[in-house]
Amino acid sequence: MKALHRARAMCEWADFAKAAPRMRALLKDIAGQLPPFMFLSEPGVTSKEQRTCSELWMQDRHAASVAERDALAFDFDLAPRDKIRIAYLSNDFQTHATSMLLIEMFEAHDRTRFEPHAFSFGGDDTSKMRRRLEDTFHTFHDVSALSDIETAHAIHDAGIDILIDLKGYTAGARTNVMMLHPAPVQVNYLGYPGTLGGDICDYIITDSYVTPIATAADYSESFAYMPHSYQPHGRTGEIGNKPTRAEVGLPETGFVFCCFNQAFKITPPVFDLWCRLLEETPGSVLWLLHAKHAEGNLRAEAFARGIGAERLIFAPDMGQTAHLGRLQLADLVLDTAPYGAHTTASDALWAGVPVVTCAGDTFPSRVAGSLLHAVGLSELIAANTEDYVTIASVLAHEPERLAKLKARLGGTRLTAPLFDVAAYTRAIEDLYETMWRRRQLGVGHGHRAIWASTS
Repeated sequence: MKALHRARAMCEWADFAKAAPRMRALLKDIAGQLPPFMFLSEPGVTSKEQRTCSELWMQDRHAASVAERDALAFDFDLAPRDKIRIAYLSNDFQTHATSMLLIEMFEAHDRTRFEPHAFSFGGDDTSKMRRRLEDTFHTFHDVSALSDIETAHAIHDAGIDILIDLKGYTAGARTNVMMLHPAPVQVNYLGYPGTLGGDICDYIITDSYVTPIATAADYSESFAYMPHSYQPHGRTGEIGNKPTRAEVGLPETGFVFCCFNQAFKITPPVFDLWCRLLEETPGSVLWLLHAKHAEGNLRAEAFARGIGAERLIFAPDMGQTAHLGRLQLADLVLDTAPYGAHTTASDALWAGVPVVTCAGDTFPSRVAGSLLHAVGLSELIAANTEDYVTIASVLAHEPERLAKLKARLGGTRLTAPLFDVAAYTRAIEDLYETMWRRRQLGVGHGHRAIWASTS
């Protein structure tokens, strides 16, 4: 699996077609050898299979945790209280995409009704973001030096009512802490676009577009529905000055297709569509995020499809403000599939750049569609790959239509639900209150969804 992950990150596609059968074979292996995160980006995989993968992955760990949970014997105070104690568990409390999405929501929490805590098991990067995060919580707990059991004790000792995991099965996660159940209510949120399986979390914060109610059986958690998009995004993120094309290595003229998703999300079928668009749009370029070990392979793949390698432009990593500034040079963002854009899509929309996506049937394939609904651009959600190419091609060849679309985005950006932090925070707090009330009443989460009453 490590070799396959490296191949995907490098866009080495010689054995791409053989990967899915190999992965599905591993779903029949009770040893749980297939990392769930890898399975999210595999074409054709269903959300039901993703749940199976998660539960196999944690099967042995879950069995081992039962004795530890019994020994810990945590009990919980469910008595009424003035403030619900909520805690976010992550190693990304620093200059990281997760914190950039969440910081304004953290700051907007109603301190008269909630006592927000952070439990951080990541390093201190000494950044302004880290200091800002430390200042916004009632208590910022650095548990990076603690074991899983010690961390669970720290969470329980703090009297946390609702524990929100921001990592899932992403890099550096400490899912074992969640398996020890140190809080009476546990929530899967934002960091991992899928189910954790088993009884790890009671709820997953989502929206009805990302996870339609008909897919509830594919998730071990109950759906906790936000009214618009499940993903937050602030309104105060500074957009840097728009550079010249020459300053970022783009040609002076020609349409700029853009995708700043990580290289492992790029698949041969998606790249085929991109090359079709480049061929149909003379003088256009494809602007991609720097990927040291993938760039040569992608240029070779473009050449094999009849596209000059020079039409692929790679953008180096840079700070968020400058990055948002340069994004304004993109004409249109093209999404990947089946693991689509998440933060990169909301950043593009915040910078005023439309995004075209092709929604699939799984959580990671539908996030960009959720964001587009929440910003009023649902017509950019393609029904299939041909529709995806058509939408993008029309916008590339009809500058007046694209200009009107951008003007519409610019005009509604500050009022759209996607960027309404205050309303978003009220809605998620409503979900937290419902979770807590149900727990106090002894109502099991089952597969029943809950909805935020705040719109």
